[in-house]
Amino acid sequence: MGMRPAARMPKLTRRSRILVGIALLIVGLLMVGPRLVDAYVDWLWFGEIGFRSVFSTVLVTRLVVFLVAGVFIGAVAFGGMALAYRSRPVFVPASGPNDPVARYRATVLSRLRLFAIGVPVFIGLLAGFVAQTYWVRVQLFLHGGSFGITDPEFGKDLGFYAFDLPFYRLVLGYLFVGVFLMLVGNLLGHYVFGGIRLSGRQGALSRAARMQLVSLVGILVLLKAVAYWFDRYELLSHTRAGKPFTGAGYTDINAVLPAKLILLAIAVICAVAVFSALVLRDLRIPAIGLVLLLLSSVIVGAGWPMLVEQFSVKPNAAQKERDYISRSITATRDAYGLTGDSVTYRDYSGNAPATAEQVAADRATTSNIRLLDPTIVGPAFTQFQQGKNFYSFPDQLSIDRYNGPDGKLRDFVVAARELNPDRLIDNQRDWINKHSVYTHGNGFIASPANTVRGIANDPNQNGGYPEFLASVVGANGAAVSPGPAPLDQPRVYFGPVIASAPSDYAIVGKNGADREYDYETNTETKNYTYGGTGGVDIGNWLARSVFAAKFAERNFLFSSVIGPNSKILFNRDPAHRVEAVAPWLTTDSTVYPAIVNKRMVWIVDGYTTLDNYPYSELTSLSSATADSNEVAVNRMLPDKQVSYIRNSVKATVDAYDGTVTLYEQDEHDPVLQAWMKVFPDTVKPKSAISKELAEHLRYPEDLFKVQRMLLAKYHVNDPVTFFSTSDFWDVPLDPNPTASSFQPPYYIVAKDLATGGDSSSFQLTTAMNRFRRDFLAAYISASSDPATYGKITVLTIPGQVNGPKLAFNAISTDTAVSQDLGVIGRDNQNRIRWGNLLTLPVGQGGLLYVAPVYASPGASDAASSYPRLIRVAMMYNDKVGYGPTVRDALNGIFGPGAGATATGPAPTDVPAGTPPPAAVPGAVQPPAAGPQPPPVAVQSPGVPLTLSPAKAAALQDVNAALDGMRAAQQSGNFAQYGAALQKLDDAMAKYRDAK
Repeated sequence: MGMRPAARMPKLTRRSRILVGIALLIVGLLMVGPRLVDAYVDWLWFGEIGFRSVFSTVLVTRLVVFLVAGVFIGAVAFGGMALAYRSRPVFVPASGPNDPVARYRATVLSRLRLFAIGVPVFIGLLAGFVAQTYWVRVQLFLHGGSFGITDPEFGKDLGFYAFDLPFYRLVLGYLFVGVFLMLVGNLLGHYVFGGIRLSGRQGALSRAARMQLVSLVGILVLLKAVAYWFDRYELLSHTRAGKPFTGAGYTDINAVLPAKLILLAIAVICAVAVFSALVLRDLRIPAIGLVLLLLSSVIVGAGWPMLVEQFSVKPNAAQKERDYISRSITATRDAYGLTGDSVTYRDYSGNAPATAEQVAADRATTSNIRLLDPTIVGPAFTQFQQGKNFYSFPDQLSIDRYNGPDGKLRDFVVAARELNPDRLIDNQRDWINKHSVYTHGNGFIASPANTVRGIANDPNQNGGYPEFLASVVGANGAAVSPGPAPLDQPRVYFGPVIASAPSDYAIVGKNGADREYDYETNTETKNYTYGGTGGVDIGNWLARSVFAAKFAERNFLFSSVIGPNSKILFNRDPAHRVEAVAPWLTTDSTVYPAIVNKRMVWIVDGYTTLDNYPYSELTSLSSATADSNEVAVNRMLPDKQVSYIRNSVKATVDAYDGTVTLYEQDEHDPVLQAWMKVFPDTVKPKSAISKELAEHLRYPEDLFKVQRMLLAKYHVNDPVTFFSTSDFWDVPLDPNPTASSFQPPYYIVAKDLATGGDSSSFQLTTAMNRFRRDFLAAYISASSDPATYGKITVLTIPGQVNGPKLAFNAISTDTAVSQDLGVIGRDNQNRIRWGNLLTLPVGQGGLLYVAPVYASPGASDAASSYPRLIRVAMMYNDKVGYGPTVRDALNGIFGPGAGATATGPAPTDVPAGTPPPAAVPGAVQPPAAGPQPPPVAVQSPGVPLTLSPAKAAALQDVNAALDGMRAAQQSGNFAQYGAALQKLDDAMAKYRDAK
């Protein structure tokens, strides 16, 4: 029976074709146009900051990978269909008038070019888009070197696993995809064009179809054999359920590894069997070979290892896995920088008794006890240093160190006073005002972390607020910089708060009169014009048009604020700027400001990572770095799995002009060396780090959190003990009642553990608990001092020493503490907040727990509505000390006079009325001493509150008078306020006279 001719497809008119073409063009522009605009804007931006070579290298690499993968996949897809078409039978009988294959064949033949070219092009484009995302693997393969370390199983340099194996896997994967697509295309082509017919009892297969399909299946089987070969190497990074370590274990080495070689041999034999069909013309042999390969993969590849695991390994797992656990311990320590040259272990009792003299010998620690919690005092910074509604500080401030007036090292709570676009109100939100008037912040604010301005014996008294050192633009437009270091340019154009709002760009540059808000005097507002090198020129119409499209804002075209000298500042987040110029880095979740060489810079820590380091434990960055601080502000690293990490780069971003500078931090990191070959001259050598910058580099917090989590396991040397987990540690939970995650590590200035001397150093510290217990197991300190940077000291603590949770419970439930805070916070009039619980080694073997206590009275006046330091609580061994100052708390533990001896001249002895060193334009200072009730309304620290009936009744009158005074303050009625003060004086007189 002849083939029925297919019905003709309706043809479009010329006008319809034109309309369809225009519609497709518009759709194409809508899809491609934004990408072209973004690419051009990126080209301008990278050029402006001096990293255009990064942009061009990444772009060229992506394009080359896209073309190679796309052309290859498209070509093999086309080849499979072309072979089927060229070898199609001359005559194909139809099975009937309704033969569906005949209709498909007619449709394909009527649109042959569309199917023959369109389908491969689409598949090639899709494959190219996916492949170009792997540009990192390609560049590391081309530029990777050696580690100088070989794996313990195959003896290959670790550079093979880091740089070569991922690329080989990528190529093999695309070969698989390409051959598979060719097979599918060839199969469909033969089916449509008649090379394969399914009609009848047995169907029919043309010789050409058999030859082509058999060849492609054989190639796939050979590729599978190659995959089995590479699978051997990936076993060294393998994780098995229930196995307490990463890497090949007993089962993997003695069962899975031989199984891979056996399966490789079977795959080669099966490939030969498949290719035999080219000669024997019998498809049963290839079919038997494929079934054999499938059964072998199940029996040999899965069944045999399972039997070995169940009946050989599990009954005696500790001994069987002993050698492989040792491999994992060594590799994990190497991969995470926890080797013997970086980590020093020392025995430490943790509960040694101490005298006042012994504590005094640790003045490097006790005189620097940090009282300011950077997660709590932010509102005080905002209240007293904000100045204008549109300025702001981060929710959590930073800790850094500077030399104090006495030349000694001190830690400071620091913050940049940034512009916050979200705080603009009313006409400040107008496009011109938002983007050309309110463009920058003003000031670097620092507060000594071990002192406050005056002592607050009661939450209604003034005092207990930070003492501010504000480097700002002064009343004459010049920088006022009282400390902690001289600053020439306090204006802040780049920062995380500025960049937190969408469309955070600023239009700057000379265009007529000064336009940018800068500061105010008593009589007028002073404006400013940006004079930095940063910014992309937008003085020409091409640039204005491009940025109008970029930000979907027509004002770029029509606004008169843009002139020939105008520039645009955008991408103003310091971490994002670093990630853009170094796309191979993972940045730390926190950045912090510092004054370096009289410039304000943001310091960003950058990490190089791998996820296939042999035998090293695979770690989730998001899980390892989560703590109560990160959870509180939803600031965590991406969920990235790593088995190798180095803090290889320190980066700075100038807060005024946005200049990004990358410095080599780890000179021995092979991953960094590879990237420095990919992007030459983008990373400066470590020797280029100035002395001033080195003094402000911190040991990075996220790296430390990853390391402490791993040290919880990998401090164990004996593999049998490791397998039992009996000597593991735990990261303690934050004992603070408001916390919901792990306790964060804390930056402190304390006695230098890295050198063992009596001098103080800047450290990052954490306590560690025993495994699933609340007793202390270790204390870890990482040095940030330039001379000992990166040295980690671990004090291992035996016995049952109270951990953070037990210590906090003992402090908070102490009779004197609970009664005093109960009086302060009675009837919820004052909110009590516990600060960070610090763990400090003091007294030749003891541990001092310190927790500042803050109170926020419920009064309406703005000054008293922000947390202030009200008490300091401590515990040494099982004894609690408590009082308004560090001295008082130390006296409560070690006896009268111990506090003065241990701390020296008390920073908190500054009279409450003493003005701070500098005023901030537009800001207010913490209030000086004013009308205050005597401290008798609050019990003395450490003494139970026991009052006679007369005293108790008089105290109630005092409290009632205090309530009346607060109500008068809220009303703003000065007459009523004066009467309330008189009542308070009368009540206090009665209290003093009561017996």
